[in-house]
Amino acid sequence: MNSDYQFHHMGIPTVEPKPNERYSAKYRIYTADADSGDFRIQWHRFEPGCPLHPLIQTLPHPAFKVPDLARAIEGKTVLLGPYEPLPDYRVALIEEGGVPIEFIQTALNDEEIWGRAKLGPSELYSGD
Repeated sequence: MNSDYQFHHMGIPTVEPKPNERYSAKYRIYTADADSGDFRIQWHRFEPGCPLHPLIQTLPHPAFKVPDLARAIEGKTVLLGPYEPLPDYRVALIEEGGVPIEFIQTALNDEEIWGRAKLGPSELYSGD
């Protein structure tokens, strides 16, 4: 694995509603941050008709911070993105070995990232 990859969180599909879910009408997905301390977990619940790739909807994915998102996804099969779900937080998901992998490029620290995610509307979570 590239030494520039820094573990950020684990995304896990679920069919069960979780506390404090945020909804994305654009992708028909609910996301909730688990109270998991140092090992950040995000739950993702998908509605019927969700346009996201089936691998994203069915398999857990690790997420890594990278210094250069464009370089990290170069030559890869991109499943989603790049896009900016929060200001100053760029994301793309790729497929590697049949598994979705998320890459994040940001200068924000973890407190800023997780705090902004809870604040409300963004490109992804419009509050619809």
